[in-house]
Amino acid sequence: MILNRIWIGMFLIAFVVVASKMIFWHDIDVMKNMIDSLSSAAKVGFELSLYLTGAMCLWLGIMRIGENGGAMSALTRAVSPLFSRLFPEVPKNHPAIGSIMMNFSANMLGLDNAATPLGLKAMNELQELNEEKEKASNAQIMFLVLNTSGLTIIPVSIFALRSGLDSPTEVFLPILISTFIATLAGLIFVSIRQKINLLNGVVLAYIGTLTLFVGLLLYYVVTHPEHGEAVSIIVGGGLMFGIILTFMLMAIRKKINVYESFIEGAKGGFDVAIKIIPYLIAMLCAIAVFRASGALDGLLDGVRWFVISLGVTVTEWVDALPVAFMKPLSGSGARGAFVDILNQTQQGNLPPITEQIAATMQGSTETTFYVLAVYFGSVGIKNVRYAATAGLFADFIGIVAAIIVSYIFFG
Repeated sequence: MILNRIWIGMFLIAFVVVASKMIFWHDIDVMKNMIDSLSSAAKVGFELSLYLTGAMCLWLGIMRIGENGGAMSALTRAVSPLFSRLFPEVPKNHPAIGSIMMNFSANMLGLDNAATPLGLKAMNELQELNEEKEKASNAQIMFLVLNTSGLTIIPVSIFALRSGLDSPTEVFLPILISTFIATLAGLIFVSIRQKINLLNGVVLAYIGTLTLFVGLLLYYVVTHPEHGEAVSIIVGGGLMFGIILTFMLMAIRKKINVYESFIEGAKGGFDVAIKIIPYLIAMLCAIAVFRASGALDGLLDGVRWFVISLGVTVTEWVDALPVAFMKPLSGSGARGAFVDILNQTQQGNLPPITEQIAATMQGSTETTFYVLAVYFGSVGIKNVRYAATAGLFADFIGIVAAIIVSYIFFG
């Protein structure tokens, strides 16, 4: 419903702006430019699908190797001690714990098709423990907020969309750091509300180790800014290729046919790419009309003027804000906004760092309202308490982190 209103609103606002320009400023070219941009956006969406299909086949094939090789089970075992302390109201051997960890493992590996049914299963099992059936329990809120913070090890869709660039995976490390910060923010927010002790030795061991790694990495890049992009490519690429090799070795150890597993997953890549195209073109066309009319530039110029008046002189991130605006509302909407920025960058209308910031934003958080609606709706929860506030807080921190981290690595 929200996306429907936004989509229609973009066309209506564009029409009002164009009509005003034609009537009051006698700009007769603006209508032609808007119609031309509409056709061009549809063409860009189709051309992008060619890159998208191949990249999705590649990464979903690799993900299937990891899935069949037991990567999800390994991740579940690795984080089990941590999650048993973050969900103190859930009995240790309750099936919900396993479903929660499997859902997070699937999200970390970018296995969206597996993550959603596992998440719905976890929500139903948590509902069995919920005494007030129409009111979200503490465990359900913690689960949803950590889910919406979008912690992902391999952002498959981002790599696929950037596959036409020289270094499509250069944003891997900035995304990993930003999404970790967003998840940590959501975890701290909910833990304070639920009075969960994060200073527990086990919790500190997990979170402290990851925070130390992220902190040292950022410290090195801040003190050696000339190495920022190289670190992202070399360290990020090394980590990513190491994960791929680990998936293969785990599959070999289980005597899985690695090649067949890849083919099995790659077949699904084509289906995913085809399903994305209509949503992508719909949002690209709306953004193209909104931009060609001058409405988008006017909105962003207003934001730019405001931040400059506050003393902020670095403003390339302002042009990446459409992704931040759309991300909590719609995954397809945010994807379309990112592709528009990607296209503008390739045409030379925006600097490369704007696209890099937008890509990092796209991978740093999840679609909060969609996740809340689907997961809570599946079990009839009407009172979500502070879940939406906590999710949006994590989103905000993730977006701010994406901007800062991108400047550290690419600025």
